[in-house]
Amino acid sequence: MADTEPQTIEHPDAQAEARAEAGADAQRRAKRKRAFLVFGGVVVLVAAGFGLYEWIFGGRYVDTDNAYVAAETAQVTPLVAGPVLRVAVTDTQVVRKGDVLVELDATDAKIALQTAEADYADALRKARQTVATGGALAAQVSERDAEIARMAAQVQVATADLQRAEVDLKRRQSLVSDGAVSGEELTTARNAYAQAQGQLAAARASLAQARAARGTANGQEAANAALVGGTAAEANPQVLAAKARLDKARIDLSRTIIRAPVSGVVTQRNVQVGQSVTAGTVLMAVVPIGQAHVDANFKESQLTNVRPGQPVTLTSDLYGDEVVFHGRVVGFSGGTGSALAVIPAQNATGSWIKVVQRLPVRVALDPEELRAHPLRIGLSMDATVDTRPPHRSSTGAGQGAATGGAH
Repeated sequence: MADTEPQTIEHPDAQAEARAEAGADAQRRAKRKRAFLVFGGVVVLVAAGFGLYEWIFGGRYVDTDNAYVAAETAQVTPLVAGPVLRVAVTDTQVVRKGDVLVELDATDAKIALQTAEADYADALRKARQTVATGGALAAQVSERDAEIARMAAQVQVATADLQRAEVDLKRRQSLVSDGAVSGEELTTARNAYAQAQGQLAAARASLAQARAARGTANGQEAANAALVGGTAAEANPQVLAAKARLDKARIDLSRTIIRAPVSGVVTQRNVQVGQSVTAGTVLMAVVPIGQAHVDANFKESQLTNVRPGQPVTLTSDLYGDEVVFHGRVVGFSGGTGSALAVIPAQNATGSWIKVVQRLPVRVALDPEELRAHPLRIGLSMDATVDTRPPHRSSTGAGQGAATGGAH
């Protein structure tokens, strides 16, 4: 009988355990596959979302933290010289346009005003006297005309007397040879003729003198008329000059009271009572915080799509991110900060390294927001410009608001 190999018989429990382990491995592989698929899908979605955002919004906004509050600061300077009598404000005090800041001693200005008033009254009196003299000179001219007429009549009378004396003399001379006329009568006729000649010469001289006097009177009348100029005394040039000096004296007196040129905050006060100041001396400055704007210094590579009128959102370090200011781009500076520096860079000499330049961009702020959250010049700001092309209507409104806020 042949030998046979023994057969191995597996236990039913071992077979079940092997099948369970194989199923667990398959489930783990399936889970890993699903996890990889989910992770890959998330990565694809994130990449697609980021790409879509960059495509739509990536080049729309440009921002900078190199921005600072600025304002058109008003320098307070006197227009007349004098000692300081009173200083009505202190640093950090809020003032309105027209409020009294400094008062100068007005004694000299009052004396100058009184002198100008006296000069004006004197000039007006002289002008009126000149006008009245014109009437008197006109009367003198009429008087000279009457005198000329009278002298002309005397010349005619003297001429007639001379002719009569000449006829009488000739008649007597013709009768002398006949002895009808005595020598005495002839002498008398000759004397009468000579006297008539003298009277005629005197009458003619008087007529010439009267005519000369009328010429003098006419010249005086013309000279006076030139001074008067055919106008009232108040319009006389000397009177107008005196009135101008009087007006200046009044203005100088009013300028002894120095008032705030704009509404704002007083700063850099450097004037004291009793100090003697001259015209042009800086006494203090008034910062119009209600008209503040922001100078944002953007890199030149950021300004490709920035245009005036575009909206700007800003935050300040003073109020934090909770307070957001809204403004508009007003315009661009005429040069970069390095080009407008006191000592500009000399890039044409020595070693040169290119540095990205920054250009100041002026941003006007909303006045209502400034009233709610006042700013001070020099404060740091973060500015973000929306470079999306604005609508026509919004552009006009934004530029109007920006202009109003910038002035």
